[in-house]
Amino acid sequence: MNETWLRSRSLWLEQLDGPLTARPGLDGDTDVDVAIVGGGYTGLWTAYSLLRADPTIRVLVIERQVVGFGASGRNGGWCVGELAGELAGAIELGGRDGGVRLMRAVMDTVDEIGRVVVEEGIDCGFARGGVVRLARTAPQLERQRVEVDEYHEQGFGEDDIRRLDASEASGRLAATNVLGGIHYAAGARVQPARLVRGLASAVERLGGRIVEETDVIDIVPSTGTDRPRAVTNSGTARADVVIRATEGYTCGLPGEERTLVPLYSLMVATEPLSSDRWDAIGLRDMETFADDRRMVIYGQRTSDDRIAFGGRGAPYRFGSGIDAATEARSDVHDAIAETLFDLIPQLDGAAITHRWGGVLGVPRDWRPSVGLDRATGLGWAGGYVGEGVAVSNLAGRTLADLVGNRRSDLVSLPWVDHVSRRWEPEPLRWLGINGGLRAAARIDRQEQERGTVPRLAGLLDRIVG
Repeated sequence: MNETWLRSRSLWLEQLDGPLTARPGLDGDTDVDVAIVGGGYTGLWTAYSLLRADPTIRVLVIERQVVGFGASGRNGGWCVGELAGELAGAIELGGRDGGVRLMRAVMDTVDEIGRVVVEEGIDCGFARGGVVRLARTAPQLERQRVEVDEYHEQGFGEDDIRRLDASEASGRLAATNVLGGIHYAAGARVQPARLVRGLASAVERLGGRIVEETDVIDIVPSTGTDRPRAVTNSGTARADVVIRATEGYTCGLPGEERTLVPLYSLMVATEPLSSDRWDAIGLRDMETFADDRRMVIYGQRTSDDRIAFGGRGAPYRFGSGIDAATEARSDVHDAIAETLFDLIPQLDGAAITHRWGGVLGVPRDWRPSVGLDRATGLGWAGGYVGEGVAVSNLAGRTLADLVGNRRSDLVSLPWVDHVSRRWEPEPLRWLGINGGLRAAARIDRQEQERGTVPRLAGLLDRIVG
């Protein structure tokens, strides 16, 4: 793979030290205890957890490109203890007790990642400042009131999530039109490519093997007479367990075309900003930040004092297509930059130096899952809907316990063995998803202009859960 092209995939990849030389690929058939398809966060956290539990286990991680090529090297760097669907979605999945346990486990994952970062010496700019989510319209403010009340009713405290008045919210981030906000404590800023590359090195130090530039063309379940296997373009890996950890790229595997939809999220980054600008902007505790519009936005103050900022809005490609042309869509990047400058006018005159994007994996019910089918020997994790930086660690630890047949608290969490229904066939998928994206943008505009929630919002919320 051309290193210059690889570094151009994101600011984060460009900032990596040293050469990005691909590891050797798989060369012929091999036999291992666990084969993991995908060298992103999920695959590497799983490998790391397996090896920490049993240093003798033979673990092979198979990556089609190089570690950090996909979402793990291009995301917003939000290491946040949240699930898609939030607390209400977790309770829907596992009832009150199960949902609360799941959310607690997700929140605790941020500290677990921080612990590993220190223990393994991973220099990824981990800074635990939490998340500040602004309310900039009356409907956003009301949604935040309901959300915080729901958390508190289920036993979460002010030290987990609390409302901010307009003054305190503006004190954290001096944005425009601030009516209030939320501080969600379980969050950290990271440089995501350094995190995933450092994690890969830790896996190798523990004895795991990573092969790159090796394309898995099929994952074959156990037949009873033969073990499950990952079939690649350069050999077959047979294992006791084969784990699919492919997230937004899952649609490229046979039989998985409608399991997860790849949706694009695009990002921009400013030049490094002066201390005077930062004094005017805020984010002194390195909080990650957003507001509560439906067309998601997200940002962070980077280790080198830029703002890295992203959002949804790029259209879904027919047939779950993944194409670098979408990552480079100038009109969407222009809209994201315009949103950033509207949010933080103190950036006036600052240069946008980087533009990039990538895909995230979305299940039909917007609920992530993790599981292992012992009859087939196949495991999986994913469907994070953009929340995977932290949640993938919980998934990896859970998969390790499932593989090791350990009856831990993790394997009883309600997302274990959850199976989302499949996405609709085309063209229904294309029509529905792009219609939903347009509807979300329209709702946000109407809420901003009128200060009320349009009827369309209720229908969209029911569709996406």
